Formats: sequence, structure tokens, C-alpha cells
Amino acid sequence: MKFFHIADTHLGAIPDAGFAWSEERRSEIWESFRSVVAKADREEVDLLLIAGDLFHRQPLIRELREINYIFEQVPEIQVVIVAGNHDFLSVASNYRTFSFAKNVVFLKKNEIESVYFPELNTEVYGMSYWHREETSDVYDHITPKRQDAINILLAHGGDAKHIPFSPAKIIENGFDYIAAGHIHKGGVLEGMSVNPTPLDSNRKITTMRAVMAGALEPIDQNDIGPHGFIEGEYNEGKLSISFVPWACREYIPLELDTKECPTNLAFQETVRMRMAAKGMQHIYKVLLQGYRDPDIVYDLDACRKLGNIVSVQDESVPDYDFERLMRVHAGDIAGRYIQTLYHKDMSDTERKALYYGIHALLEMRG
Repeated sequence: MKFFHIADTHLGAIPDAGFAWSEERRSEIWESFRSVVAKADREEVDLLLIAGDLFHRQPLIRELREINYIFEQVPEIQVVIVAGNHDFLSVASNYRTFSFAKNVVFLKKNEIESVYFPELNTEVYGMSYWHREETSDVYDHITPKRQDAINILLAHGGDAKHIPFSPAKIIENGFDYIAAGHIHKGGVLEGMSVNPTPLDSNRKITTMRAVMAGALEPIDQNDIGPHGFIEGEYNEGKLSISFVPWACREYIPLELDTKECPTNLAFQETVRMRMAAKGMQHIYKVLLQGYRDPDIVYDLDACRKLGNIVSVQDESVPDYDFERLMRVHAGDIAGRYIQTLYHKDMSDTERKALYYGIHALLEMRG
């Protein structure tokens, strides 16, 4: 039995609203979802598991028709869906009345239910959110009905406000695989609480029985690293899965040291070269740290125009010669301030505090 496990697709989201690439990102999220389903068809996958937050908010009827059309193109694939905390079944949710294709099972109840596929000898358990927050540890108390079947739990949650659960308990209760969603970074789940260990981005086949798939596409600048989905196969009693990187782009932290950037132009060129090396399609968070010449001013606005840069932070501090400044400012407030705080064995924290303080005093003097 072959399956794909995806989660947190967030169709309808507009990442980085206001930036030049935000509308393109909305289209890319839809295309990633469509292309995963197409890949499942090409690879003759039996089961597509969608572990919540298929939509970023309450889906519109026209959006449900779009995804249903996608599912209708793959009638041989059984699709199982639960709603998550973003697309929960509110009283007015269009999920409640929409009729999906024959190959789609939406586990809509706000309690655990299951669907059994005799031809696959596989039973999938799950429940949908009916509220933004679901705090019961309901997953920890399920026991599969068919011990001789492949038993899968389709779970969305893992924190105190969103169905906390224990991967170890669920596996101990008799489940063969936990197909989880909610935490966007994804990872392997072990132990008594949910704390994902990063997935293997090299697609190495591993034997993992509980996995947070992570977001199919990164949704905001906190979704660092590769994103994609899980492909798995259950064969002769053995489960093998792998992580498939799929996202069009990544959010990449770009950390620079002032030693690489002795001038403003050097800063701009270093950012440009680093982005070109990693891929201009990605979205970058630039962070500049270290001690710099006090006369250097970095043009952060110019940096933002170099490509897909969502944030630029300059945490560099001016590298003042405090002994010289004490002599120059002997008798005024700046000199007294340095004399009070300065000593040769300062910690890094003390040094930064002194840098920031003297910088403010010198700025006030013009």
C-alpha cells in the first residue's frame, strides 16, 4: 500500500502581503498542491492523507469546486481529509454541505471516526476541528478496531491549545503510522510529547512511524528550511517512508559578519552574491552582526531592493576606540560615561551596552 501524506497546505494564503512576490506565492501554493496530486497519480499511489489546514481560512464554494476537480482527475486514489484549526468546521462552513467526489472521504465529525478500505486492508482514523482551539487529548485514547489491518491516525495538533498528544502512546495503542499536521517545520515524532526532529532533506528512506509532514509550502518567514510531503509504503508488514522536498521556494536566513562587509558597497555585493549562490527564487532574511567602523553606514533600503528580501536587520555595533574617546571627551558627559563603564576585561554584553550608550550620546551632540 502506497500513500502520500501532506498537511498545512493553506490554500488561499497570501504570504508576505505587500511584497512584490506575494500574489505569485498565492498561485504557487495552489500549484504545489495540484502537482502533488498529479505526482501521486503518476506513481500509482493508493492513498492521499491530508492532515488538516488544507485551507488557510474558511473555504469558498468556488475553491472547494477547484480542489474537487483536482480529486476527480485521480479516481483511483482514495483521499482522506480532516479539517484543522485554520479551516475548522464553523457553523457556516462550506465544508458542511459540500459534496466531494466519490474517492474523497472527509472525516467531518468533531469526534474520532474512521474509514476502512478493504482493498487496501487499511483503516484511517481522525476527527475535524469544529473550533479554532481543541484542547482534549483525544488521540491518546484510541484503540484500533482491526488489529490485522494497517491502522493510520490522521492527526492535527500537538500543542496545548490544539489537541496535545503523545506519539509513543498512540503507537503503543496499536497504530502503525501517525500522519500528523499543524507544526509547519515538520519532523519525526517520538516520546511522550510532540517535538519534531527535523526531517531528512536528502530523502533517505527511513523507518519512522510518526511524522509531522510540515507545511507543503512555507507560509511566512518563520517557516525556515525545506518543505514538502511524505511518501510511504507499507509492504509485507514493514513501513518505509521518505521526505520529498517540494516547495517552490524557501525562506533562508542570510547571516553576515561585518568582517565581510567593510563598506556599504561590500555589504550590498556580499548579499547579492550569497543570494545568487543559493537561488534568487528564494526569500531571504538578512542579518548583519559584528563590530564595524563607526563611520560606516549600511544602506538597508538599498539592500531590500536586491531581490526577494523580507527583512533586513543591522545588529552591528560601532567599534569605538574608548581610550581615545575618553581623552577627547575628558570633562563632558560622554567622557564620564566611558570612564564609569569601561575596563579592558569587559564581557561582550558590557561592551555592547557601552557601544550603544556612547553612540547615543555622540549622536545627541551631532
